[in-house]
Amino acid sequence: KRGPSATIEEWLLAAEYILNGGNDQIILCERGSTTFETYTRNTLDLSAALAAKKLSHLPVIIDPSHGTGRADMVSDFTKVAKFLSLDGAIIEIHENPDVALSDGFQTIDFKEYEELVKSL
Repeated sequence: KRGPSATIEEWLLAAEYILNGGNDQIILCERGSTTFETYTRNTLDLSAALAAKKLSHLPVIIDPSHGTGRADMVSDFTKVAKFLSLDGAIIEIHENPDVALSDGFQTIDFKEYEELVKSL
């Protein structure tokens, strides 16, 4: 995952460092940047994800759960990721997000996940 204040160049150089160490099992994940915005947990930077996709041969996914901190935005951002030809999304899912031990506010339930998958 890209660090919350890492530049695109730093993110790609970190992946290169791992590759040079012999590990080629790398997926780049955009998880949002820290900004002054308070409505969302982080600001999911789709331009960074798309730039990484264009600049690298590695698969690029997004984390709309952490990237927004809002369950009501997860499905929409996942659909946008598909539109941008990104390689996927990592999504927090729980049968009952209201009782999840952590991050319930950014977690979708099984029904919403099923509807999301059908829409992709």
